[in-house]
Parts: sequence; C-alpha cells; structure tokens
Amino acid sequence: MITDAPRRAEDQAVTSEARQKVKVFSGIQPSGNFHLGNYLGAVRNWIKQIDRSDSVFCVVDLHALSNNPDSTLLKQQVLDLAGSYLASGIDPDRCLLFVQSHVPAHTELQWLLNSVTQFGELTRMTQFKDKSAGKGDSVSAAIFSYPVLMAADIILYDTEEVPVGDDQRQHVELTRDIVNRFNRRYGETFVLPKADIKTEGARIMSLDDPTEKMSKTSPREASYIAFSDPPDTIRKKIRRAVTDSGETIEGGADKPALTNLIQIYGSFADLTTSQVEQHFEGKRYGEFKKDLAELVVEKLTPIQGELERLRRDPDYVAGVLREGAARANTIAEKKMELVRERMGIGSFKP
Repeated sequence: MITDAPRRAEDQAVTSEARQKVKVFSGIQPSGNFHLGNYLGAVRNWIKQIDRSDSVFCVVDLHALSNNPDSTLLKQQVLDLAGSYLASGIDPDRCLLFVQSHVPAHTELQWLLNSVTQFGELTRMTQFKDKSAGKGDSVSAAIFSYPVLMAADIILYDTEEVPVGDDQRQHVELTRDIVNRFNRRYGETFVLPKADIKTEGARIMSLDDPTEKMSKTSPREASYIAFSDPPDTIRKKIRRAVTDSGETIEGGADKPALTNLIQIYGSFADLTTSQVEQHFEGKRYGEFKKDLAELVVEKLTPIQGELERLRRDPDYVAGVLREGAARANTIAEKKMELVRERMGIGSFKP
C-alpha cells in the first residue's frame, strides 16, 4: 500500500493539471494564401499557449463556402492550410486538429442554435453589413448565418477562451448571448466563452494599405507576405511597403503603416512596440525595413522548408486530420446527446 501512495499522488497531480488547463477553440478558413498575418495574429499565439491549454484547432472549410470557392481548389487549400498549421509548429499530439466538415455535429448544432438566435442580432453583425453591401437580396444566406455556425464551432467543445482578432470580438459576444439564452431556456448546457484578444501584433495590416487587414484573398499580392513567397519576394514586398511621413521609427495612431511594420518586427523578435522603437532610435526607414525583411526571412525559412516537405507527403497530413476528426466526433457527439435531450429531440432514434 505504501508503494501505491506516490503513484496516487502523481495521478492526482496530473488530474489537477488537466482541470486547470483552459479550453481553447480557434480556426482559420482555407481560402487564399496562408500569410504572415495568419501566423503572427493567430497560429503563433496558439503555439505559445498550447501547453497551458486544452486546445482545439480547426480548418473551417464550411465557413469558406460562404465565398463560393472552386470545389477542386478548396480541397487542396484544406490540405495546404493544415500543412501550414503543422509546419508552423502545431503539434497534433498536444492538441486536437481536424477539418470542420468532418464533424457533422457542427452543422447540426448550428441549426439548433438558430432557434435561439434572433434575426435582428444577425442583421447587426458588422461582417454581414460589409459583405452584403450592394448585393441586395442576392447576398448568400451563408454569410447571414455565418456567426451561428461560428457559435456552434466554439461551444461544441466547452470552450472557455477564443483567441481572435478584434474584428471578431462581435461574433464572440453574439456567441455569449446565444449561450446565455440557450442555458436560460433549456438549463445549463454550454460553457460561456470569452474572447482572448492580444494587444501586440493581434491584427496585422496590409503592407500597401494599413487601413485594411492583411487578407488571404486580396487580389493585390503586394499587400501580404505569403508562406509560399521566396526570400527575395519577401524583401521586395517589405521594401515597397508604404510608410508614413516623418523620419523616426515610432508608431502611433497617426502612423498606421509604420505601426504595422513595428508590430511585425516586435512579434518576430518578441519585443514590445516601445522596445522596437528604442532599438531603432536614430535610424531611418530604409535601414529599419532592411532589418525587418531579414528578420522575416530568417524566421520563415525553416517553416517554409517544413511546409514544402509536408506538401510532398499529403497522405501524412490527411492522416493527421482523420485522427483528429475521429477524436473530435467522439467529443462532439457526447455533447450533442445532451443538447438533443435538453431540447426534446432525437429521443426515439432507432
């Protein structure tokens, strides 16, 4: 009995550690080119937090359908994005990684959540207003109901924190409203999540227009740095990136372009904005851009090498996604059994 005591204590410690881990969910659409903004604004932060979190990361291909993508291209982009996750350092042994459409519970739960989501809430979503502008009645219903599917993605896994950019804050707030309304109507069923928004490097902007977020689907290749860009292309894009008036390397609300470049440098160098400003005190824009370009090339080169290796081994990537989907389906189905019971449906299934 004495020899069992240390083992029991160790098991209790492991159980306690598991309970203390924060449950996290996040995902990226498989559209366009995976770029610097995706990495610095999302994936790099996921990796930093992976050991303190019970993390679920998803390739949200169902969301991508709202943009009416080419079906053949979408299949390849799913594999490419999953490969970018893995090449960046997402370890499937330390988290859950899968493709959204491989877990049917996401769409089932979206339909059920529609019953507790108000029409007016969806019409007030900024993303819906922006994407439906000028389209009148021809706008896709998928764009309208996008936030409800996002809510389903999040709460299906008892998520506590959702690492997002500030532009997604409204969607997480709607998710919280949906959870509160559902729990009041049917009893405590879902965990109330909160947005996890980083202050440094949280939103990487376009290189040629700092008023726009860096986008995978931008038709302007100079606006983003893709993981597929070779070193000389990266250097050229940073050299040609717009800057603000003045000569000193300082950020601020009146210098959005320079602030963006400083954030990119700080994210890669693990420095705050003020530390980057101090580091480049007395130096000119050209020198700053040259150093930034070399830093980006240095940090991306090993990731690009691993990504190229994974592209040559798509069966490995597909296998990781299949294993992740099997685990995710087990978790999701258990949750859906509770949801169906609470809502009074599915009781007489054969």
